[in-house]
Amino acid sequence: MCQLLGLNCSNPTDARFSFTGFFKRGGDTDQHADGWGVAFFEGKGLRHFLDHHAAVESPMANFLQSYPLRSKNLIAHVRKATTGSVCLENAHPFVRELWGRHWVFAHNGNLANYHPHLHTHFQPVGTTDSELAFCWIMQELGKSHAGLPSIQELTHTLKELAPHISQFGTFNFLLSNGEATWAHCSTNLHYVIRQHPFSKATLKDDDWTVNFAELNHPNDRVAVICTQPLTDDEAWVSFSPNELQVFVDGQLPFV
Repeated sequence: MCQLLGLNCSNPTDARFSFTGFFKRGGDTDQHADGWGVAFFEGKGLRHFLDHHAAVESPMANFLQSYPLRSKNLIAHVRKATTGSVCLENAHPFVRELWGRHWVFAHNGNLANYHPHLHTHFQPVGTTDSELAFCWIMQELGKSHAGLPSIQELTHTLKELAPHISQFGTFNFLLSNGEATWAHCSTNLHYVIRQHPFSKATLKDDDWTVNFAELNHPNDRVAVICTQPLTDDEAWVSFSPNELQVFVDGQLPFV
């Protein structure tokens, strides 16, 4: 199975700590060596990097670990291929446009015999079940709302759509439009919210400890969502099976 990483923040935040630990799982500390990708928003703009090689062997991944990567919303993925060959067009996250905004999606799991009816301009480029699911979600969101709805309305619609896909298998996913990040759990997904008073954290997959109190302002807040916890010394919360949550400005606004 693949692994997911998402960040949702109140202010643009340096993501290199989480990014570095996570990408170690792309062929070093874990076996997810069939490609990787990351997409992060800068305002309404989006930077999107993909590679079908293992993250630990990728010069682009190495470059991004030294890049001043600051964003309010980020989604990253390391792939262990189940459906679809190992090639660039099958690397996550996937990106589509709807209502004049970029939408970013990454999936962990396997959907068996999943053949949704796609009848709009949302069509897959690659051959993964993940991209099919993303295209269907975009199609159904566009059918359900004439224009960009509120985050609460989008959350309600996604809660109705997710079970239609989950019945075909494991459907852990992250979705963001740059304003919010939605996270759905079928099996494994965890989150932690870093906020004042900040403390230290040590990566599980790398020898790196950061004192967030030295790097953040009191009004900063960062939600980190990951398939498996990235750190040893933080209070990660497990999602329940079939739970969907939305993160806005580093918090859960509707809980």
